[in-house]
Amino acid sequence: MARSELGAYLTTRRARITPAEANIPVTGHRRVPGLRREEVALLAGVSADYYVRLEQGRERTPSAQVLDALAAALRLDEDGRLHLFRLAGLGPQPRAAATVDRVEPSLLALMDAWPHNPAIVYNHAYDVLASNAIADALFHGWAHSRNLLHVVFTDPAARAFYRDWHEVARNSVAGFRLNHGAAPGHPRVRQVLTELLDSSAEFADLWARHDARGKALESKRFVHRDVGPLTLTMQTFDVRAAPGQELVVYHAEPASPSSEALTLLGSLTATARQKT
Repeated sequence: MARSELGAYLTTRRARITPAEANIPVTGHRRVPGLRREEVALLAGVSADYYVRLEQGRERTPSAQVLDALAAALRLDEDGRLHLFRLAGLGPQPRAAATVDRVEPSLLALMDAWPHNPAIVYNHAYDVLASNAIADALFHGWAHSRNLLHVVFTDPAARAFYRDWHEVARNSVAGFRLNHGAAPGHPRVRQVLTELLDSSAEFADLWARHDARGKALESKRFVHRDVGPLTLTMQTFDVRAAPGQELVVYHAEPASPSSEALTLLGSLTATARQKT
């Protein structure tokens, strides 16, 4: 068993690369579907003994050159490569400002200027620090929690709300793993991790996969209890004024049923606010 986060990550990545993908001829019976340790070592140009020590946690300080070679051998994308370097202690350390959970007033004003685009800002721990009115309506007023991981894994209504719940769950954990690598000592990150490991077996299973990747342009499908199905494109931006914060903006295809549903949701929200 791996004795370090670095070793565990290498082990899980190795298991996901087939010999065919690595252009390695297959001869005889193989006990594992992925690459063998000695095959990764050969591809990376390091000794098999050294690579075994990396996986077992007996070697924890590989050079940047070795990490580059391992990233290539394991076919890591940019997020995976960054995560690998962080686990080896060679990634950039988060600035102190990354722990600041105050959202700039100018960003709040910008979000409020988007009545038809749900927008949220969250931190490394996936706590929603700010949201505009249409986002509040989309996520049912955050009645269950303002932490996105808690919404996905501990809200009984999540599987109905997210039409592709399993994909959302996988992507959420992979994003949180990347954030954890950026700020492993952050008290709130550690707290949320402990809470989810204790309360959700599905989260624990996905966490054990060691997938690490950030959010990118993608579509999400929702079923809202008031307006029905919505398919929204999601754009994610780093908040440069507050490292560790991310801004997510949702957008519906113009003149689509989802756009009409989002407009209806905005109208219902405005009506409800007028009554209060």
